[in-house]
Amino acid sequence: MGELLRGPFCSGQGRSCRLGAEPSEAHRLWRLIWSRCPGVGWRRLEHLENLFEDLDQAWQASRQELEHALRGTQASTQDLERIDAYRQQVGPSPVSHPPTPAQRLKWSARRCLLPGDRAFPSCLEEIAQPPLALHWEGRGSVWAALRERQAIAIIGTRRASRHGLAMAQAIGRTLAQGGWPVLAGLAEGVQAAAHQGCLSAGGTPIAILGTPLDQTSPRTLAPLQKQISAEGLLISEWPKGTAVRAAHFSLRKRLETGLVQAMVLVECPLQSTALKTAQLGWAQGIPLWVIPADAGRSSAAGSNRLLGQGATPLLLPSDLLNQLGTGPLAVSGERSTAQEHAGLLSRQAKLMAALGQGASLEQLCRSLRLDPGQISQGLLQLEMAGLVRSAPGLWWHPS
Repeated sequence: MGELLRGPFCSGQGRSCRLGAEPSEAHRLWRLIWSRCPGVGWRRLEHLENLFEDLDQAWQASRQELEHALRGTQASTQDLERIDAYRQQVGPSPVSHPPTPAQRLKWSARRCLLPGDRAFPSCLEEIAQPPLALHWEGRGSVWAALRERQAIAIIGTRRASRHGLAMAQAIGRTLAQGGWPVLAGLAEGVQAAAHQGCLSAGGTPIAILGTPLDQTSPRTLAPLQKQISAEGLLISEWPKGTAVRAAHFSLRKRLETGLVQAMVLVECPLQSTALKTAQLGWAQGIPLWVIPADAGRSSAAGSNRLLGQGATPLLLPSDLLNQLGTGPLAVSGERSTAQEHAGLLSRQAKLMAALGQGASLEQLCRSLRLDPGQISQGLLQLEMAGLVRSAPGLWWHPS
């Protein structure tokens, strides 16, 4: 598999992206606060982290200091005004040292991974535009496969032919039967068909959203989104309540290529996001299979062109498993997962004992005499393994 592009956000300059160094609890909360700020993306956050000693100092900076810090990021007057308005709305001191229980409750995201978190897929820290945060719902244990890029992406047009839809369903079903997580955007056409095929075989679908987790676009896919949340994993870069923008949907392609081992392009026209996603992944050295289609079909003109450029044709879904082998979620992998869970329970035995039938983060801190950040990381690992579950108010229960 080809080398992924390494972006400046994780070039080694930013404190939170150094390998092996997890962010402190306060710094993590500050990153969450800044990641929700209108006008601040990964590049501007990098500039703030590099120029100011701490992100709380950046929060206290004057308009002139912020303008200087964001020089080179093409920050407009409107961008700076939006940042100022957000800071005034949030208040001058949203996080203290150490954070109070009320601040943790307000700013912590129970199911959110940040660059620098131990559970965050390191492969995404190396792409050209790393996500500021990954919000998720569903089976947290699926992240173990994604951290190793053990998923297969299925991509294609929203306006697919009957043949394209049938092939997408068949491929999703075959991959699920072989133990492979099926990753696709949540969109009509090929990607929805791939998810449906995966679900029909009792597989694990992974949907990359262009909306926050509490929204669906288009609304007709709301039942499918709910089913994926129950059986697989939903991932979004956008915190709940974020206004949906058209650009958010095209940004998904870097996650669709950054988390997978291989890609299958079912059908797409010459001008399509699916074609750009396939080209991006192929340029990074990710193996690409393409379904051949009628040469006169406009909906497949883009995918047929990639075949002419050397992409591997896929005639039968079963040919994929012959090439890929058994996936990480196959029956043999379940025994390995059980062993991993046993090891995790052994390492977190004190935390599980203190949890009992349920406890708050504050109660666990008092009982174990540990820093909230340490306990939060332990709880996150247990939740992602499906061993504990969270409830509103920073309260936790065994599953």
